[in-house]
Amino acid sequence: MSAKTEQALREAMERLFSGQPTRTDGKLIKNNLWREAGVSRATMNRATAVLAEWDNRVGRSPASLRDQHQQEEITRLRRQLRGNRQERQRLQQQVDAAATVIATLLAENAALREQLAKRSGVVVPLPLARRE
Repeated sequence: MSAKTEQALREAMERLFSGQPTRTDGKLIKNNLWREAGVSRATMNRATAVLAEWDNRVGRSPASLRDQHQQEEITRLRRQLRGNRQERQRLQQQVDAAATVIATLLAENAALREQLAKRSGVVVPLPLARRE
C-alpha cells in the first residue's frame, strides 16, 4: 500500500472522529472510512495497521460508548417487554377463567330462580309418626 493511500485513510479517520466528514454522513462505520478517504474498500482492507487503529479508536470513542449504552438499554427494554407480555398473557388467562366461572354461576343462579318460581305455593303437611 502506498504512503499516500495510508495518509488519505488516516486523514479520513481524523475527519470522522472529529465530526467533520466531507464525503459521508459521519457515522463511525468502516464503510464511511473508505468512502471518506476516497479509496476502494479492497484498498482499505489491505491497510491492516490503519484498520487496527480504527477498531481501537472506535471502541473507545464517545459515539461507540453511547452506542453500547443504547444497545444495553434496548436489550433491557426487550427483556422487560418480554416479561410484560408473559404477565399480560397470565392475567388474560385469569380473566378468561374468572369469566367462565361467572358465566357458570349466572346460569346456575338463573336455573335456581326458575326452579323456585315453578314451585307451588301449597304447603303439604307431612304425616306425623304416631307413638305407641
